[in-house]
Amino acid sequence: MSKGKVVFLNGVSSSGKTTIAKVLQARLPEPYCWLSVDSFIDTIGKRFMEDAEFIKAGGYKWIFKAMDAFQKSIKVFSDAGLNVIADHVLQDQPMWKENGGLDDCLEILRDNDVLFVHVTCPVEELRRRETERGDRQIGQGEAQLAMLNPKDKIYDLTIDTYSNSIEECVDAIIALLEQPEKFTAFRTLLARRT
Repeated sequence: MSKGKVVFLNGVSSSGKTTIAKVLQARLPEPYCWLSVDSFIDTIGKRFMEDAEFIKAGGYKWIFKAMDAFQKSIKVFSDAGLNVIADHVLQDQPMWKENGGLDDCLEILRDNDVLFVHVTCPVEELRRRETERGDRQIGQGEAQLAMLNPKDKIYDLTIDTYSNSIEECVDAIIALLEQPEKFTAFRTLLARRT
């Protein structure tokens, strides 16, 4: 059985990853399963995620375990022959090195075809979207910008959801999906790591 393709969307909160994932699902000629890191973190439960004492007492480790499960799920789906759209915020923080970070993703998905897409937009637009959404802390996306992985900006494709329409962004992804030989970012990053 052949493995499914992986469209890996990496960008800060409110950059447009979820919107892109939904439009991709609607437009692609074959099914793509959408897996979101937020959905995996949400499985911990709102009660715990909003409890500052729980988080302070080590509850954040549950977040990293959920992220690790998310990343392993991408592989499980792809290995089962299912195409995947992965929606993630890979950050370069010391505690992410062990669970949920780029190195883990590279290792887990080393044998899968991954189209690595950087989703971006200006800081002012991040703030506007956070305010409009009402379910994000204002400044969350901006705070994540400095920590977004990979620092050397190795992607197969970078799309700006402010300068381009969502349809134009999706067009660029679909065009590249037809050329899996150009999915080189993950392999390049993995080679640099070893």
